[in-house]
Amino acid sequence: MIILNQAKFGQAPKGERLERIKKSPNYQNGEFKNLSETSVMTSDKGSFATMMEFMFGKKVNVTPKNKVPAVKTNVKEIDQEEDVLVWFGHSSYFIRKDGITFLVDPVFSNYASPFSFVNKAFKGTDIYDSSDLPEIDYLIISHDHWDHLDYPTILELKSKVGQVICGLGVGQHFEYWGYEDSMIMELDWHDKEILQEAVEITATPARHFSGRGLKRNKTLWTSYALKINDYNLYIGGDGGYDTFFTEIGEKYGPFDLAILEQGQYSENWNQIHLLPRQVFESAEQLRASRIFPVHNSKFALSSHPWDEPLDEIIENNVKNIPVMTPVIGEIVRLNDSTQTFSQWWQK
Repeated sequence: MIILNQAKFGQAPKGERLERIKKSPNYQNGEFKNLSETSVMTSDKGSFATMMEFMFGKKVNVTPKNKVPAVKTNVKEIDQEEDVLVWFGHSSYFIRKDGITFLVDPVFSNYASPFSFVNKAFKGTDIYDSSDLPEIDYLIISHDHWDHLDYPTILELKSKVGQVICGLGVGQHFEYWGYEDSMIMELDWHDKEILQEAVEITATPARHFSGRGLKRNKTLWTSYALKINDYNLYIGGDGGYDTFFTEIGEKYGPFDLAILEQGQYSENWNQIHLLPRQVFESAEQLRASRIFPVHNSKFALSSHPWDEPLDEIIENNVKNIPVMTPVIGEIVRLNDSTQTFSQWWQK
């Protein structure tokens, strides 16, 4: 199809990159595999019927009636001595810790798809763009889906990024889009890299899938354990529950903060996204002191009410693990365990 030849669809791994992929224990019969047998669609209705129901079935409160609350923080002028996190909605966020800057899965387009008229962002959630960011030492990408790897944003960021960190094969997209190969660090699960003194990152398993066109699983999806001096951060990326959370907690934890997806879930695809009841179980197994639930409040990629994920995170917190629920753009102080957050989505 001619449309799939557009640059925004990226490029499948090839050459030396593909040869490295073939050596991965997670790559079998021409594609990456999850550690457990995984179905993208788990409904007994079948994939086609499930998708038709999702696209044309009745939906209630899937998008907010009013603008989503947000604040326009001048990210460039945040005190460089402060350790902070700023969330931009969905799974995009900026971190500065010990003077080092990280940007995770940035999507500053007003849509999460190949086409600007599909999966449009909620009103009020598109107040940031790449020009609002300072220089980024490390751009971290969990996988190559459109709501995590945004072509226009990646092009706009090129002059600001020092290093790209991603799963195996994802670097092909970046190279195709004009990034120098020397800037791209591709990791397999459990690969560890020392980024600089006292800063290390390890790619850890996730249960999901990948692909920007018709072919799936040619690139690796991943979560990360990021250690910055004495601060330990889990970047969950995107994916469903599996027993590897216990292994990650034992090998790389405990974590000061676990950033876990909480949104765009459904019983119809319950193996590739965390269900609300699984978030705290995962956090406990990770041995996380605090939780930041992402993957919500910007795009409607499932049929649940837009505010349900955050309601669920509050209602399910029976063990009172501290949960961060910032407004888009609000400064989160990473070293302040007493910081409180409003239930802004209920207003």
